[in-house]
Amino acid sequence: MPISWLFSGQPLFFVVWVAAIIITLTVHEFSHAAVANFFGDKTAKEMGRLSLNPLVHIDLVGFLMLLFIGFGWAKPVPVNPYNLRKQRLAMGLVSLAGPLSNLLGVIIFVLVYRLLLPSLGPQNLLIGFFFSLILVNLSLFVFNLIPIPPLDGSKVLFSLLSDKFADFKYKFETNGPWILLVLLVADSILNLGIFNWLFELMIKILYYFL
Repeated sequence: MPISWLFSGQPLFFVVWVAAIIITLTVHEFSHAAVANFFGDKTAKEMGRLSLNPLVHIDLVGFLMLLFIGFGWAKPVPVNPYNLRKQRLAMGLVSLAGPLSNLLGVIIFVLVYRLLLPSLGPQNLLIGFFFSLILVNLSLFVFNLIPIPPLDGSKVLFSLLSDKFADFKYKFETNGPWILLVLLVADSILNLGIFNWLFELMIKILYYFL
């Protein structure tokens, strides 16, 4: 875990890892708010969430859990779907906005990383910062597209389903967080490899482009 860098003589690498997490979470949540605002819902803007100020997006408990156990969260952006133009389409795009911001971040930071690596070398702190940005953005992109509530992927799924699935949506949205928690705990304790497979694939893809 990156937290070990604090106690292994590499505190600066821990600092850049924390900075990468803060930047990535902030842009992710801002993207949700910006697309919701574009489609007519001013809820996030009125609550001060249409901002690149990390303090309005970071949830302290979720942030600490992300640092210490590798799983956490930011403050969800409030969205009132009844204020959105083209409600179902807009809700899907609002939900996709966060993961797509992460994908865009991966593309941009990979290009910068490859541009700077030959002159700075792999041990350079700035290179470590961009690598952290790539890894955090890729992790959030993959994880958030899992279609289990409250992850963004579930909201994208719901936007594709017609009203005749309303009962399924309600039950899944209600029980989804518990399903996700059980899967995470089971994956960790029983070593089932449910999420490990995803992240191993993610790392292989990352190193292919680096």
